[in-house]
Amino acid sequence: MSNTQASKRVGMISLGCPKALVDSERILTKLQLDGYDISPDYADADVVVVNTCGFIDGAKQESLDSIKEAMRENGRVIVTGCMGAVEEDIRRHHPDVLAVSGPHEYDSVVNSVHQFAPIAAGAHNPFTDLMPPQGIKLTPKHYAYLKISEGCNHRCSFCIIPSMRGDLVSRPIDEVLREAETLVQGGTRELLVISQDTSAYGVDTGYAPGRWRDQEYETRFYDLCEGLGELGVWVRLHYVYPYPHVDHVMPLMADGAVLPYLDIPFQHANQRLLKLMKRPAHNEKTLRRIESWRAQVPDLALRSTFIVGFPGETEAEFEELLQWLQAAQLDRVGCFEYSPVEGAGANALPDHIPEAVKAERKARFMAVQEEISRQRMQAKVGAEMEILIDYADADGAIGRSWADAPEIDGQVHLPGVQGLQPGDALVAEIIDADEHDLFARPVQD
Repeated sequence: MSNTQASKRVGMISLGCPKALVDSERILTKLQLDGYDISPDYADADVVVVNTCGFIDGAKQESLDSIKEAMRENGRVIVTGCMGAVEEDIRRHHPDVLAVSGPHEYDSVVNSVHQFAPIAAGAHNPFTDLMPPQGIKLTPKHYAYLKISEGCNHRCSFCIIPSMRGDLVSRPIDEVLREAETLVQGGTRELLVISQDTSAYGVDTGYAPGRWRDQEYETRFYDLCEGLGELGVWVRLHYVYPYPHVDHVMPLMADGAVLPYLDIPFQHANQRLLKLMKRPAHNEKTLRRIESWRAQVPDLALRSTFIVGFPGETEAEFEELLQWLQAAQLDRVGCFEYSPVEGAGANALPDHIPEAVKAERKARFMAVQEEISRQRMQAKVGAEMEILIDYADADGAIGRSWADAPEIDGQVHLPGVQGLQPGDALVAEIIDADEHDLFARPVQD
């Protein structure tokens, strides 16, 4: 059988963070515009694209395992993404993959698919084979990730993202707002703003101006939030550093233009360790900033991630982190044991922490946060909240409040509630809570 058939199908495995998921969406959108079909399984795929993650050793191993599975089940594999930035790492384990490319190298991936699974001439007519304006989305229809930039200007000692994705490159403000508007017109009810450093948006462009809806906006954090707030949907801000100019967005949250939610990767509270991590933060100033934010926006939900067991972390410094956590009263928290990543500056630091101590500190950290979360969730009982539905079946529905991002935060359970479907929104009364989730019933008119 000829390798040039009328129809070709591409499978996709997307690993890692939401930023990588957006890369996968862009690759699939371009391929479908070129006439390829998308295969949901290995058996029907003419070629499989694996979009890898290389952030920590565990993510690298997951990527290698996924490539191994794709090679075993299909045999025709193209590798891209963060781990593909160093082709030798892939070829050393899987020498027979068809092609390897780095993160956001969309043209390289698409060209490789054309090379190894070519479409017959005339098999695709771009004037009659229609694509939705918002392109292919790998998320449910009612929410979408909106990536505003690539790369990062920070040089955190535990991270190798800049070496894989480069320095900050912000997308023009008018381009971002037009994409957001197209997503909303296509049915999106929640926009999740993502980047490596959302609050640094536009720094690299000198805050270049752009026009959208006959109004001028600058490529900067505040203007982005102001513009997105005009679309009338939930706008959720991820990966925001606590710079002073974030203060200016609080009135937009108070007015309901954007959700009262901030995802801020604090990483630690001890000043010496923050300096070793090369993090742009100061624990006491951050606590004062949180207090100021909550004074303006009492319902503000804060999520963050922390690293325990960083090289040289003493017991006293870890206890300081626990005390800071109690003072900050964050709503949602993730915790990672420090993991050395090849190429990261922190590898050269002295006094690496034993694995058993890392695990013990993580358990203690999460025990403290679980009690904080339980109390904060219990305080919501009796409140009425707008809930966006993610899932519904014969047993009821599950959704999220403004305080919950998909996949990483908690859920709101509506047991026994019928007639709902994903993307619906309703007002519900919170009737119970545990340390992570809420339980609610619809408010009747």
